[in-house]
Amino acid sequence: MRPSLLATLERRPRPRLWLGFLVMAVCLAVETLLGVALAKVVPVESLGVLYLVGLLVVTSLWGLAMGLVMAVASTAVFDYFLIPPAWTLWLTKSEDLAILGIFISLSLLACALARAARLLSGEMEARQEADLSAELARLLLRAPDLNAALPATARRLADALTLPSASIDLGDVPAENGGLAFPLRGEGIRATLRVPGGLPRPVTRRLQDRVVPSLEVLLEAACEREQVAGALRASRDELARVAEEQAALRRLATLVAHVAPENEVFSAVAREMGQILGARHTLVVRYEPACTALNVGAWAPSPGDDVNPPLGSRWTLEEGTVTELVARTGAPGRINRYTGRGPLSAQLRARGVVSAVGCPIIVGRSLWGVVVVSTRSADPLPEDTEVRMMEFTELAAAAIANAQSNADLKASRARVVAAADEARRRIERDLHDGTQQRLVALGLELRGIEAAVPPEFADVRLQVAHTAKALEEAVVELQELSRGLHPAILAKGGLEPALMVLARRSPVAVELDVSLDERLPQPCEMTVYYVVSEALTNATKHAFASVVRVAVSVRNETVHLTIRDDGVGGADPSRGSGLIGLTDRVEAVGGTISILSPKGAGTTLLVEIPCE
Repeated sequence: MRPSLLATLERRPRPRLWLGFLVMAVCLAVETLLGVALAKVVPVESLGVLYLVGLLVVTSLWGLAMGLVMAVASTAVFDYFLIPPAWTLWLTKSEDLAILGIFISLSLLACALARAARLLSGEMEARQEADLSAELARLLLRAPDLNAALPATARRLADALTLPSASIDLGDVPAENGGLAFPLRGEGIRATLRVPGGLPRPVTRRLQDRVVPSLEVLLEAACEREQVAGALRASRDELARVAEEQAALRRLATLVAHVAPENEVFSAVAREMGQILGARHTLVVRYEPACTALNVGAWAPSPGDDVNPPLGSRWTLEEGTVTELVARTGAPGRINRYTGRGPLSAQLRARGVVSAVGCPIIVGRSLWGVVVVSTRSADPLPEDTEVRMMEFTELAAAAIANAQSNADLKASRARVVAAADEARRRIERDLHDGTQQRLVALGLELRGIEAAVPPEFADVRLQVAHTAKALEEAVVELQELSRGLHPAILAKGGLEPALMVLARRSPVAVELDVSLDERLPQPCEMTVYYVVSEALTNATKHAFASVVRVAVSVRNETVHLTIRDDGVGGADPSRGSGLIGLTDRVEAVGGTISILSPKGAGTTLLVEIPCE
């Protein structure tokens, strides 16, 4: 909606006073000449309407004072030239006074209308300015990028002001081809509004007084919004990065807690660290004697992009490489460009590796190794790379410490079991070769004495016979004890004959299924034998079973032992039964044991023992 012509005239600056008197004189002359010409055909009383046009024009343009002067002058001229008798002035007549009152009333009305038009025009302009500002605000404040919103804002501004063209540019841009440039200044923003030259003065004034201040405020708000949005994006990205790092650390911590194999942990450390840091290559290296390094874990985004040394490869530490730098300082270090002359530096350059960062792996208080991330980009890795790597290396160190502790524990348990088995063998050998032989010899001597006793000493002979029999029973018990300590048939014949002897001696029926193509290592045979022996004892004393089924086989270099009975079930290792000893013995040789014993459904032992 556009303002009327009258409102447009009222908005303009009031013309000079002398021009008003000139316009007044011209209007009076023209109106009088028309009146004289029309007096012959039109009643004189109606010719006063001719003076209303000049009256309205003068009042609208020069205000009420000039309108009142025009009203008096119009009345005098009308009376002097047109009202009979012509060429005479009688302002005292009632007709003249009436005309003067009408002209003055019209002047007041015209002045009021002009003021109303001026107010209406101001209100319409304010509304237009508000609508334009709101639309410009939507364009600037809703756009994700300020640079992308400026062309659309300039086009809308040109359409609203009916300008041939307009542009808004960031920074101080000079005008071109005689155009106009309005600087836009705000806190944190410098821009320029450029429009063509030759614009009407009211449009130029409107741009200067209204549009430029509004654009400055909007651009400042848009700049602040963009800064806030950038800060929010940075915070969101930082939170996402932290969340990814925490998820990666949780996955690694889970592997460490589950005592995963070292090679699996090293591969996971390299993979997680490379993905989190955005590196092209990641390497886990263990330091070895004689200044050498061993590759124990590596990762690359794709197999074709892998520039790491092969897994398990060794190389000599070379000055100018990150592995040598960390080994020498014991602290995180970086190489921003490989410039060394050694073969390893040349190899890395040939593979496109530009920079690398290394973080030491400290186990206990000793330098165990290093984790290296490298990139092919000419830009060095971010400054916080070392700090972010520390948490991963700490988990790697924990995994290594756990693995070493577990290995030491297993070795210690294996030594204890081996020592116990050796002690049993020694005791069995000593009993068999020493005490048992002496008891047998004493038994033979007693039988000789019994035969040499005269018939008249029947009581003595009976007593000697009783002693000899008790000695024979003691020898049998001693033989049973020595066989329980370490059965000789196990060492001589192997596992299958030893298990057959156990089955024949068991009070419970035993179904034996042994599938072995060759002898097993001695620790495996001893473990299987004692597990079966303890299981048969438990089935007899506690399970009240009628039959026990034993199956032994070897698959993939692992002994699989299954023992099932049809007893009462309900076996619980936590109650301190012999199952705890079985578990310790199996785990001491690196095996695993599972116990399934629901009440009323028998007991099943599943044992797996590596026989490498």
